[in-house]
Amino acid sequence: MSRIGKLPIKISDKVKVDIRDSMVTVKGPKGEMKQHIHPRIKIDMQNNTLVVQRPSDSKFFKSQHGLVRALINNMIIGVTEGYKKVLEIVGVGYRAEMKNNVLFLALGYSHSIYLVPPKGIDIELEGPQKITVSGCDKAVVGQVAAKIRSFRPPEPYKGKGIKYQNEHIRRKAGKTAA
Repeated sequence: MSRIGKLPIKISDKVKVDIRDSMVTVKGPKGEMKQHIHPRIKIDMQNNTLVVQRPSDSKFFKSQHGLVRALINNMIIGVTEGYKKVLEIVGVGYRAEMKNNVLFLALGYSHSIYLVPPKGIDIELEGPQKITVSGCDKAVVGQVAAKIRSFRPPEPYKGKGIKYQNEHIRRKAGKTAA
């Protein structure tokens, strides 16, 4: 039995879950999310808990069992609490700025980099060196944060670049005088 797949999912009173024809719809205070699942995976709803069950012990359904449970759990957490990633900009002259819901980044290149956030994603600035990416879809929040980080990943010598808030940058020693 899958360790993740067999765990029940608790549903709060604020969340409404609808399961129809292999489509799971979750509505909550932060939004609505939909996820298509394999038609043979069964989801039982009893007393504000969901239980995911697989039809057989084949390798495919074992992998789907844990995956479907994790996706539904992430959707429920997303529509109630939401997800957020905090990025820090390190470097002299590196800064971020929001204008008309567009993120402008000055990262030491000859040009500014701009990013229009996708629908459902909020980007907030806490000063010019701190970016907060938030939303209800865990995968999209992580993807947008990774995209911002990819514009100038942190380098190992001085640590300049864009890094996640609690990320530890492994530093290298520079050249030594001979």
